[in-house]
Amino acid sequence: MFKKIPDTLIIVFSILVVMTILTWVVPAGEYDRISAAGRNDVVVAGSYHEVESSPQNIWNLLQAPFKGFTEASKILAFVLLVGGAFALLMATGALDVGLKKLILIAGNKRSSRVMLLSLLIFLFSLCGFTFGMSEESLVFILFTIPMAYRMGYDSIVGVAIPFVSSGIGGAAAAYNPFSVGVAMDIAGLPFPSGVAERTILWLILTTLCIVFILRYAFIIEKSPEKSVVFNLKTTFVAAANNNETFNLQRIIVILLFITTLVIIPFGAKDWDWGVTEIGAVFLLLGLLSAFIMRMKGSDIVHHFVEGAKGMMTAALVICISRSVLVVVRDGHIIDTILFNLASTIQGLPKEASISLMFVVQGVINFFIPSGSGQAAITMPIMAPLADLLDISRNSAVMAFQLAAGYFDLIIPTSGVTMGVLSVAKISYNIWLKWIWKFMVLMCLVAIIALMVLVQ
Repeated sequence: MFKKIPDTLIIVFSILVVMTILTWVVPAGEYDRISAAGRNDVVVAGSYHEVESSPQNIWNLLQAPFKGFTEASKILAFVLLVGGAFALLMATGALDVGLKKLILIAGNKRSSRVMLLSLLIFLFSLCGFTFGMSEESLVFILFTIPMAYRMGYDSIVGVAIPFVSSGIGGAAAAYNPFSVGVAMDIAGLPFPSGVAERTILWLILTTLCIVFILRYAFIIEKSPEKSVVFNLKTTFVAAANNNETFNLQRIIVILLFITTLVIIPFGAKDWDWGVTEIGAVFLLLGLLSAFIMRMKGSDIVHHFVEGAKGMMTAALVICISRSVLVVVRDGHIIDTILFNLASTIQGLPKEASISLMFVVQGVINFFIPSGSGQAAITMPIMAPLADLLDISRNSAVMAFQLAAGYFDLIIPTSGVTMGVLSVAKISYNIWLKWIWKFMVLMCLVAIIALMVLVQ
């Protein structure tokens, strides 16, 4: 199982080809759209109608990556520039020395490592729960992967700490204004709503996430050959300064890094920061770190360029992933798929309906990996449908956010997911091999929670 899945770029380009072919098969259709909830692409329920077919040809397919690059320009700039800035930070040697000190403090006691890893997973999950951390994982894995190696684990653990935990936190988010806030606004609910049930579910999901990651970490600690990336453990090499003196300069750099980690959640939640503002903070961190360590101008340029180069594959993956959305949108088949999926839910018992609503949102997430974009397109349909099915609109929102949070961790059309794997040099098939059991467990918990919620 999962042994013959090809390279990440081949996967996303193959999906692009398949979606292009589907524009010749799936009837074209559209919903009318209006401006609402701060967006201008909110669909009008019941307005679906067929439109003139717009099949995408080879010429359109070849143009799609260029359009995808343009539309994903912010996240691409974030990946490349922050990759360069983080390389400057790592070149100071401060984080490397800090990690060694942290691990020495934890010592060889398993209880200390359990506390450290559990705390990190909890904090990243909290970031997902509050402001919907997503793209930021591309930066944090540059720190958590070396940390995982230092502790005797592998790159899977390093990726899971910020990426999986923040995704799980986002799946039950109560205060995320970008996806849940948009969904509730469109559904006519005050934001935030249902905080109590979301908090309970978040604590359950986070606990399961901690247990799953720690269980794997301690298995490979005891038997390293059981790591799913056992033969690839040397492929990720973090830039670091060989001079490992724990001096005042490096202490200041570490304090700047910690300050950055504290500021970003507040910026995203309270000051409406997006990838541009967060990227600027990391860029400032990198430049200040280089200044404090008195790096030469030539060294700054060298480390920055090398860091950006290291993110190039991730940038290409993000670009091609975005181009898939370009093709299905220009082919006018997204709304047709949504209309037919929503139609399958009607006429079923409440428990079956809410479960299928979760599944449908998961399928739609494949085509629209943006949380706020998916909310704008699906909630105008799912909210009135929930009324017809005697299901609360809060339950419909919960089905949306659980699906969006979960499936963003595995869908190959998510630029962040594929970008994270590219940066970590983990192939998609290996990632699926590691995470699929956890995803099955999470989906079962989600369905049970949704069925309880509709009672």
